[in-house]
Formats: sequence, structure tokens, C-alpha cells
Amino acid sequence: MPETLPVPVAPAALQDNDRVTAGRALADALDAAKAFALAEKSDATRLAYRRDFDHFAGWCCGVERSPLPAEPATVAAYLADLARSGLKASTIRRRLAAIRHAHKLSGIEPPTGAEPVRAVHRGIRRQLGTRVEQKAPATAAAIAAMLKRIDATTLTGKRDRALLLLGFAGALRRSELVGLNVEDLVPAREGLLIQIRRSKTDQEGAGHEVPIPHGTKLKPVEAVRQWLAAAGITTGPVFVRVRRGDRPTAERLTPQSVALIVKARAKAARLDPDQFAGHSLRAGFVTSALESGADVFAAADQGRWKKLETVREYDRRAKAFKNHAGKGFL
Repeated sequence: MPETLPVPVAPAALQDNDRVTAGRALADALDAAKAFALAEKSDATRLAYRRDFDHFAGWCCGVERSPLPAEPATVAAYLADLARSGLKASTIRRRLAAIRHAHKLSGIEPPTGAEPVRAVHRGIRRQLGTRVEQKAPATAAAIAAMLKRIDATTLTGKRDRALLLLGFAGALRRSELVGLNVEDLVPAREGLLIQIRRSKTDQEGAGHEVPIPHGTKLKPVEAVRQWLAAAGITTGPVFVRVRRGDRPTAERLTPQSVALIVKARAKAARLDPDQFAGHSLRAGFVTSALESGADVFAAADQGRWKKLETVREYDRRAKAFKNHAGKGFL
């Protein structure tokens, strides 16, 4: 006997109280949906998009145009104005992404996909160029020079020493470094295993485990243990602010703090601070690894680079003068 499909039954009319309850349930579900939609991007990305869109909205107010929804001509004119003001192509690209994101989040077709906007953006990229300014890598030699100028008898000195060495040895991003908790440091016979809960390329929190060897020269694990012991940190953030008088706080350092510390320590080592940034630690590890003959795949694995071409670019720079075509006659 063939099975028959159930006949759909219309829902019974709701009473007033039931309507109120159902309305609240729907409102709660919509709030939850909004929260999940916002969680699509990291906090840093959402903050950057908010600032960029606020700038666009302010510009629209000045020329009496609507920012949301925005017309393609408005966006094209905005991009042209940004380019004339001297902004970098990378900043303009980010502003465009913020406009697109705001429209999509509001359920509106983004004007950024219109051909007039795309044509203006292509022209800007062609005229301004798309080259990203590279900061100097904090190589093993640069790190050693910085360490020599750090007073390791102070709490601040111990913290900065540990921060430089752990960021370098783990090829860590600024956000990964300051996001570490003591619970993320797992002791191992060969050193430490660092648990990266979430990162720029792992927004869904699959997690990564990064090995940090004891080492025989820079000794990153020893520096981290000395800092934690001196600061009395047994749980929570690994890297915190230190007040005057060498008093540790419970306040976690920010990604910007890493950049400032790297620059300050570079300056103290008589290196050009303008050439260094927070990313210099990550770039310094892969550069030093490749210069010392490490396998490209091993370097990529330590830094969790998904695109091998990124590591190969570091490899090309690290070995630019090795086997040079003019080596035999220049």
C-alpha cells in the first residue's frame, strides 16, 4: 500500500497572550540572528569597518548624498576624492569593503559591484599602485641586538624579553600573542606547546598548536617562565601592563602595545624604529628560518601560512643575493 503524505493543517488562531509570547520569541530569535551575523567578522574587522563607514557617511553628509543606500555615482566620487587626498590604495580598498559590508548587512544590494565603481577603483589601483609597504623583519640577529639592551632585572624588561622571544619563536601575529592565556601554554619535554584558540585565518576557532622549543641561544621558553614567575601570573593573560614601580596589572596588552614595544626596543638597540612593527616578529622568524636553510614547508607550518606563495616571497627576499646571476662577474 503506497504511503500517503500528511495533509497540512493550518495553525489555530492564537490568543492574545499567545501572540505576545510568540512575538517575544520571534524578537529574541531575530536578536540572536543579528548577533550571529555580526560574529561573522572579528571584533577588529568590525571596528575597522565601522570607522571606515562612518567616514563615508560623514563625506556623504557633506555633499548631501545618502550613504545607505548609496548610489554607484556617490561611491565612485568618494573613491576619487580619497585618491586625490593622498590615501594609499590599500586604505581605499578597505573603505570600499566597509561600504559593501554595510549594504549587505542591511539586506541592500551593494553599489560597489556596479561597473562605474569598479572602473574607478581599477584606475586608482593602476595610478597609485598596489604595493604594500613592508616593515623590516626582526631577524634572530635583530632580536639578539634588542635583548642586549633590555634590563632583565626589571619586571618590564622581563615581560618585553618574553614577548619578543615568544612572538618571534612562534611566528605569532600581534593578536595571537596578546590573546594568549597561561592555560594556553602546555609544558612539554622539548619546550612549550602553545594553543592558538582563534586567529586571523581561523575565525571559526578550529585552533592551532604551535611548538616552541627550549632553544640553546635565544631560549624563549626560559624567558617566558621567568616573566610569569616574577609577575606572579598563574592564570589569565600571559602579557599584561606593568605600572610604574614594576607593578603588574591584570590588564591584557593590546595588539598595538606589541608594535610599540618592538619599536621601542629596536630604537634602544640603535635600529630604525620606523622600519619595525608588530608584524616584524612573525616576518623575522620566517626570514631567519629560511636564511638558515629551513624547509619552506616547515616554515609555513610554524607560521600557519595557508598560501605557500607567501612564504616563498620571504624565501626570495632572504636568498636574494645567494646564487645571484651576476655573482661571477659583478
